[in-house]
Amino acid sequence: MKSAAITSNPSSDSTQKQPWKLAFFFCFLVLLCDGADIGILAFTLSSLKLEFGLTNIQAGALGSWSLFGMAIGGFFGGWACDRFGRVRVIVIATALFSVLSGFSGFVQSYEQFIALRFTACLGLGSLYIATNTLMSEMVPTKHRTTVLAALMTGFTLGSLVITSISAWIIPVYGWRTLYLLTFLPIILSISMYFLIPEPQSWKEARALKLSGAKNSLTKPENPYKAIFENPKHRIMFILWSMSSGLLLFGYFGVSNWLPSYLETELGIKFKEMALYMAGTYLTMMFAKVVAGLVADRIGRKIVFAFGTMGTALFIPVLVYMHTPENIGWLMITFGFLYGIPYAINATYLTESFPTAIRGTAIGGAFNIGRLGSVIAPVAIGYMAMQNSIGAGLLLMAGAYFLCGLIPTLFIKEQQYDPQKA
Repeated sequence: MKSAAITSNPSSDSTQKQPWKLAFFFCFLVLLCDGADIGILAFTLSSLKLEFGLTNIQAGALGSWSLFGMAIGGFFGGWACDRFGRVRVIVIATALFSVLSGFSGFVQSYEQFIALRFTACLGLGSLYIATNTLMSEMVPTKHRTTVLAALMTGFTLGSLVITSISAWIIPVYGWRTLYLLTFLPIILSISMYFLIPEPQSWKEARALKLSGAKNSLTKPENPYKAIFENPKHRIMFILWSMSSGLLLFGYFGVSNWLPSYLETELGIKFKEMALYMAGTYLTMMFAKVVAGLVADRIGRKIVFAFGTMGTALFIPVLVYMHTPENIGWLMITFGFLYGIPYAINATYLTESFPTAIRGTAIGGAFNIGRLGSVIAPVAIGYMAMQNSIGAGLLLMAGAYFLCGLIPTLFIKEQQYDPQKA
């Protein structure tokens, strides 16, 4: 009887056989490299401004071009996940950003840097969607938020790693050496190609699509058509596009300018600033794991709302109430709140769409949102010229509050099981 019960649940059986722990290991390292590569720009921004004689708006535009590339890459990467497979997209995207970011260390002009940075970010933009979709379809449901939250600590660890080595490499060897290190992730890309299979639910969904197309003698259905023809999917897509846009507007606006804010407006020396940022990233990692554990027990929505709205309310505290004595504690508290939304967003979002359109839906919604966030670094750069970087950070607080409000009011949690085709 027990044997029969197990075999009667193929989804559960296939989940147990999938090497999700090995997949987690590779996805964690890929996101670590992703986070490090994104963080490189923040820590080399002052050096780039000096070498190429950039204004604050031009410097902010580097972040905006990066986000634009990530948005385009993520948009098509989500579609490619459904069409060609989650693992294949991770492999190609990792190889792309690794090679092009490495060559950024050889540029001789601002325009060359923008071109390489934009193209490299096409790969970077695919990785958040592809890794989280892959893991959501491999990990058992009862552990999903915890595992996906732990996965996102890889992104934060990458920021911590680049913070640490930036403080050592830039003053001694210069900013170009930092970019040359990004050739290393190509090793991960090659290894993952040979060691990680596609998730079983994607294989089954793909087989059903191809079988249906073959039997009806028509082309497989356009996934975007499937999204917008279904009222439920259409509403979820629009709501998540809005929420993602606000989340990314706030997240990347803060991450691009917070180091410069500490260094230029608060007068903190580079190495001390790097230490404060390292403490913030460590706290973010801790917060993501805690948030994942709590969300698996009390729900995704309430934890997501706490993180987004808590961040929104704390940014004014950081801007107006800092002193030389309390800035370290304020940064640690901020890091805890700032880390929560990204930990929960992936699970909440992937469970809002069925497997057949999941990659396309979350890639589209997340990266339409990312397009909206492109103006965030430039907006802070403009406000820095007119007022201060701190004033720009307050704009990010408003974005965070609205980001949390939309899912709280309109998006139910756990609408679909990623383990099922």
